[in-house]
Amino acid sequence: MPGFPSPFGGDGGALFESYGEFVPENLPEPGPFLEGHDVLTGREHAAFHRLTRALFEERTVYDMTFNYNLARLNLDTRHESAGYRYAVERGDADDAIEDDGVDRVLRAEFTPTTPFCPQTHTLTIGSFRAWNGLADRHEYDLVRVRAAPMHHQSVAINDQLAELERTYLETGDATAEPEESVAVGSTPGEGAIGNEGSGREVPDAPF
Repeated sequence: MPGFPSPFGGDGGALFESYGEFVPENLPEPGPFLEGHDVLTGREHAAFHRLTRALFEERTVYDMTFNYNLARLNLDTRHESAGYRYAVERGDADDAIEDDGVDRVLRAEFTPTTPFCPQTHTLTIGSFRAWNGLADRHEYDLVRVRAAPMHHQSVAINDQLAELERTYLETGDATAEPEESVAVGSTPGEGAIGNEGSGREVPDAPF
């Protein structure tokens, strides 16, 4: 059927850009987490995002609303300001990672489709665990993940991502849970959840 999106790749007809293309007008603008760092563009962006597709497929990081690999959101022409942008971290930045075992760091900033996207918490954690749990597949010692500030719970989500990051650097285990976890609510009016799978029901994903 023309234009029917495949969850595994391909061009998806007129609805999706190609994984080999870099079309900045169809991507979110780099936000504050990437500011002052070397934002990936052109072939570098496309190459890392192709790798992201494979890692997200292996770890089942799927957008449950659209029922496709989260990497496809970058290519979805119906949501031109949503998806991931990347930047290589500059070591002289005030908030750069200071760790003797970490030489090369990538920053990844996720912009959801809406400010109240209930999956942003789960998707960013799944992304962090996919990139860092399969770190032998890319050139970075650490991939840091944050939600864009347009999301209504970006502060709480990013605090939890920072905790996961610190725990990963201490343990080397991308699936390890922090000893203390910041509570993150799901949608307005719903209770907070401290960990995936607690509180309200969320889709299961083997992150």
